[in-house]
Amino acid sequence: MQKIRALIAEDEEILSLTLVKTLEKLWPELEIAGVAANGVEAVNEALKTFPDVIFLDIKMPGKTGLEVAEELAEEWPSEKPFPLIVFVTAYDEFAIEAFEHQATDYVLKPISDVRIAKTIQRLQAKLEDKQERPSELERMIAQLGKLNPALAGLSNPATERLTMIRAAVGNQIRMIPIADVLYFEATDKYINVVTADQASLIRMSLRELLPQLDQQLFWQIHRSYIVNTQHLQYASRDEAGKLSLQLKGSTQKLQVSRVYAHLFKQM
Repeated sequence: MQKIRALIAEDEEILSLTLVKTLEKLWPELEIAGVAANGVEAVNEALKTFPDVIFLDIKMPGKTGLEVAEELAEEWPSEKPFPLIVFVTAYDEFAIEAFEHQATDYVLKPISDVRIAKTIQRLQAKLEDKQERPSELERMIAQLGKLNPALAGLSNPATERLTMIRAAVGNQIRMIPIADVLYFEATDKYINVVTADQASLIRMSLRELLPQLDQQLFWQIHRSYIVNTQHLQYASRDEAGKLSLQLKGSTQKLQVSRVYAHLFKQM
């Protein structure tokens, strides 16, 4: 019988150790394939060890648990079964409703034996159901597309929508009307604000920015991009079936990740 292997991604060492010890006690057959201390390590370890199960802390430095799951959904080799993902969260009851509504498995901090035991039962049942495994990637893609905006609003509540962007251009500060923005592109520690005539930088993350935008007009299409749909010219698929967007006023084609492809089905 093949050994079931798990990866744990948790930045708090005490909580990570607690989870390891709890799993060893309640699921002794499980092999811990690795422990990652941040989101970047989690992606690297997962793509190196290809575990069957991943326990992902939602709030981690480098990348959040949702960002890790999204990147894995994009990068996971098609010949490998996608892992079962369990989110570990300290969110309050309102955010828990978002998880439960999407039927995503989660463990609430502080970790309890009772909750872990129920999670183990569900994981074991899914791992035994061989027909379910190929659809796990599609299930996670569908859930991430709904969880990302729901949890972004809860963790970063915005009091009002942005109408103007203050961005750096060299030694100057540029005031950019939000309607002029074609798209936002995540870089290392900044966001590139792209208009038809210029690109400027602001210091924040896409997950901080998204709740401040009108999400009827601004859609996240990739972990690196939010686009202004008012400037959308067309969407196209390549021979591999990957979707990309062309915006009016830009020569850059923007890739749509599988997590957000459902937004363009009717196109």
